[in-house]
Amino acid sequence: MLVVGDSLSAGYGIDVDAGWVNLLRRRLASQEAHWRVVNRSISGDTTAGGLARLPALLEQFRPDIVIIELGSNDGLRGLSFKQMQANLQAMIDASRAAGGRVLLVGGRLPPNYGAVYTQAFYDSFQELAQANQVPLVPFLLEGVAQDRSLMQADGYHPNAKAQPRLLENVWSVLKKAL
Repeated sequence: MLVVGDSLSAGYGIDVDAGWVNLLRRRLASQEAHWRVVNRSISGDTTAGGLARLPALLEQFRPDIVIIELGSNDGLRGLSFKQMQANLQAMIDASRAAGGRVLLVGGRLPPNYGAVYTQAFYDSFQELAQANQVPLVPFLLEGVAQDRSLMQADGYHPNAKAQPRLLENVWSVLKKAL
């Protein structure tokens, strides 16, 4: 299982062992599931960066499942949704061509970006998941983003206490794929 994401999956600002990806690794091990979880998430990464790195990762790890958690930095930088979607589509296509199943993880932007922009961003993930018939975690930070006690001081990154909730958000969709 390969996770390609940004700071939300890389464990920005927390001990990496406390991050949701490592919690997933532990959960699978406790269930005696024979999955190797490889986290190749990079803080600050965009869909363009993920797409550029993906072919080598697919060749190196040959994953059965690819969890794609990218797009937030595209949205926060005001990059084109069309380009973000094209990059994610290319990642989905490459993962499938390499024999992997895809789990897409969506996001939401802070409300200060405006209702039209934030809704279009959120809808981008819904549209991709539906068009490709891939499972979708609609919002990784569901139940976390609005709770200041679960966020770091920057207001963008979840703290260590939030990581079990992030795992549950992913697990609720991922367990069906397993």
